[in-house]
Amino acid sequence: MTADVVVAKLSPFGVVVSPARPAAAVTELPLDRLRELARTHHLVLLRGFATFAGPAELTGWCGAWGEIAMWPFGAVLELVEHDRPDDHIFDHSYVPLHWDGMYRQQVPEFQIFHCVSAPGADQGGRTTFSNTPVVLADADPDTRRLWERVTGTYRRKMEFYDSEAVSPVVTTHPVSGFPVLRYGEPAIAGDPDFINHPDLEFTGVDAVELARFHQSLREALYSPAHFYAHAWQDGDVVVSDNYTLLHGREAFTSRAPRHLRRVHVLGDPPLDNPALVRS
Repeated sequence: MTADVVVAKLSPFGVVVSPARPAAAVTELPLDRLRELARTHHLVLLRGFATFAGPAELTGWCGAWGEIAMWPFGAVLELVEHDRPDDHIFDHSYVPLHWDGMYRQQVPEFQIFHCVSAPGADQGGRTTFSNTPVVLADADPDTRRLWERVTGTYRRKMEFYDSEAVSPVVTTHPVSGFPVLRYGEPAIAGDPDFINHPDLEFTGVDAVELARFHQSLREALYSPAHFYAHAWQDGDVVVSDNYTLLHGREAFTSRAPRHLRRVHVLGDPPLDNPALVRS
């Protein structure tokens, strides 16, 4: 990238970029090269840089990546536990694997996360990612054919939308055309603490095959060969390829100091959501 940074591989996918000199600013990094890394490796961790004083500075930097997807609250989602959450994203519970924008008019290409405050090492809260093209490439032919027969219908109502999306589980990357998975993972059945379950329906196979579908897909998505769980440190910036990966969150200790900021950056041109049937 430049002589002032070190680029190393993460396992099992992604790269970490760190400064070769102290106090280097993340804003000094060439964005064209960062985009290339994100599209090639699907996840980029920027660690050890001077980052952002607040949401305005984060938004300005993200705007240089491309058009920002705006929400009713603005550009920046403050991911922090609420006192009385009405949705699981504002609770301290786990978040099942999914793709962002599945319920909105446009699907962002990139998610950009900034860690304002990280939980303790023993407090959980890792953000999870699964590399879906590799999941598909590694699947045996019979299992892959099963996955290809299933279509997911997702209905979700929360503060920011009341929408329905329908997508085949196996589909194609909207730009490059390689196979990817679009799957909204069901929450653990009967979990009384999970707030605001989406309404999910999966069709195309019978009940016995459907059980095998969920089990085999979950095993593949969470396989160590395909799954990365990011343990946050203060100041981390993570850029993830939302067209390719699925992501979620592990549960964390309630009142742990976990505070992330997230911005969605649209593709060029922006991707109209092919799954959206009602918003």
